[in-house]
Amino acid sequence: MMRIAVGGFQHETNTFAPTKADYAAFEQADSWPALQRGEGLLSAFRGMNVPVAGFIDAASAGNDLVPLVWCSATPSAHVTEDAFERVMAMMLEELGSADSLDAVYLDLHGAMVTEHFDDGEGEILARVRAVIGPRVPLVASLDLHANVTAMMVEHADALIAYRTYPHVDMAETGARAAEHLFRLVKSGAREAKAMRRLDYLIPLTAQCTLIEPAAHIYGLVAETEGRVTGNGRISSVSFTTGFPPVDIPECGPVVVAYGETEAAAEEAVNRIADAAREAEADFRETLWSPSDAVAHAIARSGPGRGPVVLADTQDNPGAGGNGDTVGILAELIAQDAQNACLAVLYDPESAARAAAAGEGATVSLALGAKTGGAPGERPLEGAFEVMRVTDGEFLATGPFYGGSRMSLGTTVRLRNGGVQIVVASRKGQCADKEMIRHTGLDPSGLGILVVKSSVHFRADFGPMASEVLVVESPGPNTADLARLPFTRLRKGLRVTPMGERFGG
Repeated sequence: MMRIAVGGFQHETNTFAPTKADYAAFEQADSWPALQRGEGLLSAFRGMNVPVAGFIDAASAGNDLVPLVWCSATPSAHVTEDAFERVMAMMLEELGSADSLDAVYLDLHGAMVTEHFDDGEGEILARVRAVIGPRVPLVASLDLHANVTAMMVEHADALIAYRTYPHVDMAETGARAAEHLFRLVKSGAREAKAMRRLDYLIPLTAQCTLIEPAAHIYGLVAETEGRVTGNGRISSVSFTTGFPPVDIPECGPVVVAYGETEAAAEEAVNRIADAAREAEADFRETLWSPSDAVAHAIARSGPGRGPVVLADTQDNPGAGGNGDTVGILAELIAQDAQNACLAVLYDPESAARAAAAGEGATVSLALGAKTGGAPGERPLEGAFEVMRVTDGEFLATGPFYGGSRMSLGTTVRLRNGGVQIVVASRKGQCADKEMIRHTGLDPSGLGILVVKSSVHFRADFGPMASEVLVVESPGPNTADLARLPFTRLRKGLRVTPMGERFGG
């Protein structure tokens, strides 16, 4: 039997976003459970598609799991120093009181930037390593969008990343991390490691593993892991495509591999890095303006075709947006779109007013544009019929959020002409049909659907969509990376595929 400490600290930081993640953001439940400490951590994630759930399921039988702390906050700007230090103090207190540990597992993201550290995860791993010493195996799972750093690779014995975007394999990744950790403990040996950086950033929507070139590259990742070559066995390979709206020197895609020998690990990272470099031109993407996208969707929508889905990627709450910009919504109404819906708009003030008015009432509202996510944008004023009022509590059923008890706070479905809007009191990336269906509307019957999401929506909404358009509407998750005001990237990095190099 092994004694394994289990914890997690998740945040995806967009350094250009308008709102920071304070301690309260980690305390509250949203798309994932609220902050967990102690024994409750081992049961809070049962049945959910999150790494820690997969790890616990894989490691529970025959082992003694020692719970630390787990928390996450909706992607945003920097994690405040206060939040980071308070969470770490709890984690290290629990870790320090745990006797005779055989290993430690952490559920991390990999793109955390705090007010006082560029490399949040590197700092987490370094502090944990300082407590457990050099001999206890330390394994972490990472998001596919991690900006992996040298410090992270140095302090972890293994970093195991997702292989799908939409992230339908999060729990599976936790289970893979458990298997790797078991091997390390049983062998008593450290594996060789290797790391390679790519020299260009990949736009988020182009990182989708359902389409090329990412589909091919991740096929190579899976094929390479477990191979036995003349240099020895390759035990693990991860390709993290990076989270690009992060103005730090170590931003960008990375390949990390572990093997029986240094040569085996080097062989693995070179194979994947070479494939990614050859695919650079294929990572370029097409972006639509709101007016063109709405006009195209109106022309293409019709009964029985499935909705034309417009991805409002720049206001994606899963990438630092606040989910409250109204550029596409204004176009839908201006162009008199019919059988259309936008979800989910974050506006607690309007949700409260509509809920107070009640179902069937018509209420004058100034919707959205209240958080400064799109400077200069004004709320959309108009008369809206209140179609449904809910408490925003429901069980997600799709491949991404599936099994999660979601909490959007007071939520309403409004209508203006042929356009309906799901308005919530808490931010949430629209990546599950239940986020709309719990308000009494079946999204499969829509002609046009606008989602505040970049790619995760494809897991649940993609199969029913007749077409998907990525729209460049105002918001802090800038889709065209060349427009971001980077100042701190490493010299020579291309900000876009095949684009100009940063710093000349």
